[in-house]
Amino acid sequence: MDGRSLTPQEIKLQELKTIFPEVFAEGKVDWEKLKATLGEDINFSNERYVLNWAGKSDAFKVLQTPTSKTLIPAKEESVNFDETENIFIEGENLEVLKVLQKSYFGKIKMIYIDPPYNTGNDHFIYPDKFSETKDEYEKRVGDKDEEGYMTKDGMFKKNSKENGQYHSNWMNMMYPRLFLAKNLLKQDGVIFISIDDNEVHNLIMIMNEVFGEENFISNVTVINNFKGRSDDKFIATATENLLIYHKGNFTTNGVPIPADYIAEYKLEEAGRKYRHIGLRKRGSNSRRVDRPNMYYPIYYNPDNASISLKRENDNYIEILPRLSDGEDGCWRWGKNTVEDRIKELEAKFISIRNEYDIFQKDFLYDDKGIIKRVKPKSFWMGPEFSTEAGTIEYKKLFGSKAFENPKPLGIILNCLYQAISEDDDIILDFFAGSSTTGQSVFQFNKDSKLNAKFILVQLPCKIDENHIAYKKGYKNLSEIGKERLRRVLKQITEDSAKYDGDLGFKVFKLSDSNFKQWQQIKNKDAKALEEQMKLFVDPVAETATIENMVYELMLKSGKDLNSKITNENGFYAINDNELIFLLNKAEQKIIDSIISAKPKKVVALDKLFKDNDQLKTNTVLQMKDAGIEFKTI
Repeated sequence: MDGRSLTPQEIKLQELKTIFPEVFAEGKVDWEKLKATLGEDINFSNERYVLNWAGKSDAFKVLQTPTSKTLIPAKEESVNFDETENIFIEGENLEVLKVLQKSYFGKIKMIYIDPPYNTGNDHFIYPDKFSETKDEYEKRVGDKDEEGYMTKDGMFKKNSKENGQYHSNWMNMMYPRLFLAKNLLKQDGVIFISIDDNEVHNLIMIMNEVFGEENFISNVTVINNFKGRSDDKFIATATENLLIYHKGNFTTNGVPIPADYIAEYKLEEAGRKYRHIGLRKRGSNSRRVDRPNMYYPIYYNPDNASISLKRENDNYIEILPRLSDGEDGCWRWGKNTVEDRIKELEAKFISIRNEYDIFQKDFLYDDKGIIKRVKPKSFWMGPEFSTEAGTIEYKKLFGSKAFENPKPLGIILNCLYQAISEDDDIILDFFAGSSTTGQSVFQFNKDSKLNAKFILVQLPCKIDENHIAYKKGYKNLSEIGKERLRRVLKQITEDSAKYDGDLGFKVFKLSDSNFKQWQQIKNKDAKALEEQMKLFVDPVAETATIENMVYELMLKSGKDLNSKITNENGFYAINDNELIFLLNKAEQKIIDSIISAKPKKVVALDKLFKDNDQLKTNTVLQMKDAGIEFKTI
């Protein structure tokens, strides 16, 4: 602090940094990056401190390009569709992230992803060249075989290390997805990313740019193979990385106390185990001169073991915070805290010092039976974090290994404990794989007595016919993820332990819009334009269904996938008449019912008023008089 007020310019710059931390480099605005973020002139020069790679400008164009895709329900593949709020989305994750932007902007509390590590053997979506059109891209990422499964040849490219743009290809794949994912996080949200040494350096730079390096929390070392991988060339690798960044206001909840700490809790009160923690401050700033307000007497009566801030009678012994060398120290708590939490304190005679000292009772479990939390370390070590644990957990459900290197529950559970504290918190994983994150959320809810929700996104990429998973009947990767969730739910319901959480998941699939899309006519072809105009007499696509239209309009109106949908007599009401869709037929009786429901907004198909201009005119006027926003499509 220099004692001067902020100038209007400095205030605006701080506000800009809060909204767009990615456009600041070394404390200054990168104007080209700001333009790119806003979708304007996207060309980068290299003569400054900036993260750049081949195809970065086009990666911005990819993330700025809107999508016309939608999500359609697959109730037959779901479990408890009408009751559950957990969601599994089958589709290409870049397009899905775009579809979710309006409905889930700023609503996700935690993101966990385990993306391709770019080892040189990975297959993932990246363009051979960025000159392809949006139609060409959608065709490529939508290639399916005759049975409707995504084909690896049509979607995935092997990113060999011999490729001249080996790192750039991976960064072009990751950048737009991370950029869009950040939009979905709440202001107190956090993202965890598992990664190994192949791309951790580039991922840190991408995350510093997208989230702002001031929002870096940690690069945790996870010991996932204690013996090390003996087939590595120089070093037997025993670890991988877990990058953690937050949106700006994240506060950790801590993680459950490690098992080896529990032995310290030897004392007991009313059936609750606890240990003593000295109330006297240790370490830095622990002397009386450092914090004089924290030096004061606490009184103890050994006759009835009572503690007080006042000397009630001559039986009370004065206890002061003393350092080991006899110098005056200070307490960790101020007088107000001691007074509020006096039942947590005990006095204990220290024979070596021939005096009493004050200790806090540190309980292992809280009043609700939840185990104590501690601040996580920068390295995670234990059998629950090993790759072997992930394989064993998978085999318990499926009976054999049909998925390569599934993440262990322990890693994701540790992330969940740090981030999740409310029933309505949402966890997103857009590289869902075998749905380890989904199983982890079920386990977390059981252990924490919470009811957090998940959104999983997985591409239905085809499994090789020689793979054991294919031979067991799983033709694409998303089938494995959905089946894992079903088996976990079956296991929970068969377990005798009580589970009050959400027992289901809704399946949605990425799909083309239910409404015809305007196609740009090339070469000013009047006849083609005339044909295009004819299509829009009825905007509804031939493959559309009423239910699918409801979900698409709901998403594009900013309502989430768990919004309440009620099929009324002639119309669909969203969230108790907050929004109404008129999609079947239009007649005055139905219009009157809608107006009586007093919605905020009504969306109707324009074709329902065909050959009845008077009804449409009256409807517009009646809606306006009632203060209802009315729109036709």
